[in-house]
Amino acid sequence: MRSVVQDYLDSIMGDCSADRSGAVADYIPELAAADPDRFGICVASADGFVYEAGDSRVPFTIQSISKPFTYGLALADRGLDAVDAKVGVEPSGDAFNEISLDPESGRPRNPMINAGAITAASLVDGTDDADTFERVRRAYSQWAGRELALDEQVYASELRTGHRNRAIGHMLRTVAILEDDPEPVVDRYFRQCSLLVDARDLALMAATLANNGIQPLTGEQVLAPHLVERVLSVMTTCGMYDGAGDWVSGVGMPAKSGVGGGVLAVLPGQIGVAVFSPRLDEHGNSVRGVEACRRLSRELELHFLHVSRGARSAVRASWDLVDRPSRRRRTPEEEEVLREHGRRARIYALHGDLRFAGAETVVREIARRSDDLELLVLDLRRVDEVASVARRMLGELRSRLRESGCEVSIVDPDGVLPEPEHDDQSWPPRHGGLDGAVEWCEDELLARHGTASCRLERVALEDHPLVARLDAAQLEVLRAHLRPRTASAGDVLARRGDPPVGIHLVLSGRVTVSVDGPDGRPRRVATLSAGMSFGELALVAGQPHAADVHADGHVDLLVLDPDAFAALGTEDPAVRLGVVEGVIARIFETDDRAAAAIALRRVAGAAPQHGGDAPVPAPA
Repeated sequence: MRSVVQDYLDSIMGDCSADRSGAVADYIPELAAADPDRFGICVASADGFVYEAGDSRVPFTIQSISKPFTYGLALADRGLDAVDAKVGVEPSGDAFNEISLDPESGRPRNPMINAGAITAASLVDGTDDADTFERVRRAYSQWAGRELALDEQVYASELRTGHRNRAIGHMLRTVAILEDDPEPVVDRYFRQCSLLVDARDLALMAATLANNGIQPLTGEQVLAPHLVERVLSVMTTCGMYDGAGDWVSGVGMPAKSGVGGGVLAVLPGQIGVAVFSPRLDEHGNSVRGVEACRRLSRELELHFLHVSRGARSAVRASWDLVDRPSRRRRTPEEEEVLREHGRRARIYALHGDLRFAGAETVVREIARRSDDLELLVLDLRRVDEVASVARRMLGELRSRLRESGCEVSIVDPDGVLPEPEHDDQSWPPRHGGLDGAVEWCEDELLARHGTASCRLERVALEDHPLVARLDAAQLEVLRAHLRPRTASAGDVLARRGDPPVGIHLVLSGRVTVSVDGPDGRPRRVATLSAGMSFGELALVAGQPHAADVHADGHVDLLVLDPDAFAALGTEDPAVRLGVVEGVIARIFETDDRAAAAIALRRVAGAAPQHGGDAPVPAPA
């Protein structure tokens, strides 16, 4: 199934592609040769899943997007105090290449403008110039998760024309911010800006920042968490230069741009975003890159002040019907169908606040399995809030699943997923509890794959499994001792602690068997339908009833009460023995089903236990 997130990216690309304003950078001759209409977008989750659109694999030089990563390396090498002594963290309000220092401190105002970036480059450790640059290249490669290379032509072009940056370097030397010859430092800065990346690399570098400094594909901790916090803080206030205020208010993600056409943005704990489009605005930022990030932020609710309470996966657990059937007792024929087809129905238990990142994990996980599913349930009982973007994503997911033949239902007793305005996006059926949703899945599978015997609404006495061991003559003897009984919804048929009321054979309708839970409220342990029975264990064992039994609706029964059962022992012991053998067979079938369910859970390992949700063999 095609990804909902992928469609968002494609849609944004299509809308932004029409904007041909801005121009490629021309102060570096090699950059002036870039194709202005290249356009790529990448979004990488904090666990390393990457969505790509357009020219996401077209290489370009990283340019000023290198600055936060060299700043992080300097912090790791020298420590916060030593770096702070050389470069500040205040927004400058100036263009990226302004030749200026803070009038009070005498330092570059922040490491995102060129003066601060050249200072940061001077603070990276190394045995010599070549070794220092190699440390920078290796560090960038660790962030990207692959080896990055130098674009020699762009580097040579920067070297020939970078007089302004040389002037900045010499200015820094005159005020002792740089303590040695500035030329090797500026040369190193030219080299770091000339490293080749693509949008996918940048998205993964951003995702590493989002992931607290852990590269999501390699699992390597490339920067300590407290230093990631510092880098993201400076990116927030200074990363977009003199356009930073507009960026923070309109997009709301720590970000960095480069004159090569790249934009990198980070939503901490959730995702990294990268856009490549060489046309630049008056601030030196990619025109399409800024607009694409603005659209992503608005439509996917990514503004960092729109905070979710958790960055964990929104999928708490998932399982199918084979691992966890309902509490409704099924006939052997029904159980066979559900064993064969139960993997086609799956339940996803979600939790937390569902915003873009949480909904993305849900959509991605379900899409991965969607080809094998006919029925799907989203359990929202532990979800606190569903943002509008998540509602749209889940609605689109449901539409696509239905097109492929998979019906979707929800468990939403608190109404956290309100009905949309359009009926075609509504969520029927809704369930107030998980077991009802599981029963719905089972009933749907039986309707789709079961035989006629799986869809019986009524059985005759001669077809009831409890009397399968009696011949025709014996059946007539038993019939004479059976009393017809009907019940309506809510009628109590047996109470826990009462003496045996007899064997009740269900001919039609449904009854519920329940016990008191730890909180004192009734807890359903089984639902019985046509062809099933209750009361036999209490009667045969001579013990009080262990559970309450009540009718769910109209029910037709035949009752073998205690006096009739005793009379059979005198009049025709063989008939009574046949009934007892039927009871024993039913007990063994129930025990076998329970053992099989336990074994399946042990094999599955991950099948969750949600308090009162697990099926329990029904006491009779």
